[in-house]
Amino acid sequence: MVTDATVVTLNTTQLLAIPLLPLIGAMAAGLFGWLIKDRLSHWITSVCVILSALLSIDVFMQVLDGAEFYGNFWTWIASDTLVVNIGMMIDPLTTIMMVTVTVVSACVHIYTIGYMHGDPGYPRFFAYISAFTFSMLVLVMGNSFFTLFFGWEAVGLFSYLLIGFWFKRDSANVAAMKAFIVNRVGDFGFAVGILAVWYYFGTVDYREVFALVPGLVASASTMSFLGWQIDTITFICLALFIGAMGKSGQVPLHVWLPDSMEGPTPISALIHAATMVTAGVFMVARLSPMFEFSEVALAVVIIVGAITAFMCATIGLVQNDIKRVIAYSTCSQLGYMFVACGISAYSAGIFHLMTHAYFKALLFLAAGSVIHAVHHNQDIRQMGQLRQYMPITYVTMLLAALALAGIPPFGGFYSKDLIIEAAYARDMGWVSDIAYYALMAGVVMTAFYTFRMFFLTFHNSDRVPVETKAHLHESPKVITVPLLVLSVGAVFAGMWGYYMLDIANEEIIHGYFRDSLFVMDAHNAILKLEMLEDDHTQPHFWLERGPLILALLGISLAFFMYFKESKLPAKIAAMFPGVHQFLLNKWYWDELYDMTIVRPMRALANFFWKSGDLAVIDKGVIHGGIIDTVKSGAAMLKNMQTGMVYHYAYAMVAGVFGLLTYLILGG
Repeated sequence: MVTDATVVTLNTTQLLAIPLLPLIGAMAAGLFGWLIKDRLSHWITSVCVILSALLSIDVFMQVLDGAEFYGNFWTWIASDTLVVNIGMMIDPLTTIMMVTVTVVSACVHIYTIGYMHGDPGYPRFFAYISAFTFSMLVLVMGNSFFTLFFGWEAVGLFSYLLIGFWFKRDSANVAAMKAFIVNRVGDFGFAVGILAVWYYFGTVDYREVFALVPGLVASASTMSFLGWQIDTITFICLALFIGAMGKSGQVPLHVWLPDSMEGPTPISALIHAATMVTAGVFMVARLSPMFEFSEVALAVVIIVGAITAFMCATIGLVQNDIKRVIAYSTCSQLGYMFVACGISAYSAGIFHLMTHAYFKALLFLAAGSVIHAVHHNQDIRQMGQLRQYMPITYVTMLLAALALAGIPPFGGFYSKDLIIEAAYARDMGWVSDIAYYALMAGVVMTAFYTFRMFFLTFHNSDRVPVETKAHLHESPKVITVPLLVLSVGAVFAGMWGYYMLDIANEEIIHGYFRDSLFVMDAHNAILKLEMLEDDHTQPHFWLERGPLILALLGISLAFFMYFKESKLPAKIAAMFPGVHQFLLNKWYWDELYDMTIVRPMRALANFFWKSGDLAVIDKGVIHGGIIDTVKSGAAMLKNMQTGMVYHYAYAMVAGVFGLLTYLILGG
């Protein structure tokens, strides 16, 4: 039963079926996988997710025609003034996320049938990825902060289970724990932000909160935090953004994301392309009616995104694990999306999220096809000339690489260039200047490391071990067909979004997103970009063609160094060993955390263990006679329990007599 619905033009049964279908598949495979066996497990989960994707596309088409839905289905929590309803908010922002999540997830499900065949945890893996999809759909379809929080924590749980799926490997367990703990740090800030929303607004419903934000800002509400007076809206936005930093792998909470490669490749594709890491970007865009009222919060989003985009691109330059190269690319590209949100170009950020989902999923799954062919070797230094054996994987990875590098007419060209141009147009002083130059530097590095990986894998000299080469062949159709499907998105998603959906319209309300995003007129970077392009006194060539020139430069450098002069990289590394080691060791972030957090905490734990557990409890309590004394006293008291009623009656009378005597004498 739908209650409190403001606009009901979509079929509620259809809306409920979209997240519930993956959940049903997950429960079937998870609870009865032992009974229905591998084949039925993958068919049930895959069909459920495919149906969810088809329903999402249908809802998308209806919303494209102007339909919307906002309403509650039932009450989850009712405690005094806190009322939390379960409901949905279906608008253009929601539907583009729904389609992206379900389509990529469907491709990953089909791909997994071939990639995970024969794994002893086969049904369990399908249960996890279907539940992962359900969690992300709840996150994007909910209409309140608590449904957002539920989905937020659920994707964190299933990412932990999937990263550590091969739990017999110590490295997988360590990576899973690292992801879980780092995300708990971010989620603490996220929870504080949600509690602050409820405290100051008295509700967690999106529309009710958004309607109250201007009044809170107009009242100049401030709060004391660590001795400082800070604007309330700024505090709330920054607290929520800390959660986004953890979930979406932004500096300094990015360290878990590359290590998530310890999980099977299909989940790497799902995490990095369409689900968990995109949650932070979606959250900032969804809460644009809040972030727009805090210049400080927007500036922080820009700075964090710009630093992450630049830093992770530099690390990707020297990585040798094929999946880690792509993983650091994800961190960097997420930085682009956050910069877009920080400059109030939310539409550009979500546009890049959508195009990135297709070509990044394609990159990961193509990399998985390579890993599958070379017997799970992930070192690109032990590959080469694989194009001869894997033509479909070769072509699809080339398409994804061109899209990531931002070469027209592929997806990344339209979305990434739009962000860079908007960063140039949005005048925020040194903050926007840093972002613009960081993103431009990221363009050339992205193109370089992407094609470094591509040339070392498919070209260059043949370095594949002899015993592996004897079994090299193209992956089966169950793996290559999802690659071909995702190739369509990698090639055409950018053109489709730019020309058909009109995502880059200078006036958001007239574009695809309509009123699902809120942008102040003074902050409208897309509108300023259009005005800048209409100003014929401004130099347009570098603004419009600069990113493409830098991308081509990066590809050319990779071609020269890893195709023509393959000995040159080793010479350069020998010339700058300090820089090479600095980048190879990922800016020493792990070492920094180990020195400042892990070791002190371990030392403190050892202190309490030795001085507390061993010295006090073991020696004083267990071996010091205290336990024996307690046992003796208990044995004596036990004898008082005779089971005789008259003994208990006597004790009661004696007690009453003693109490009365005390009161009389005391009186």
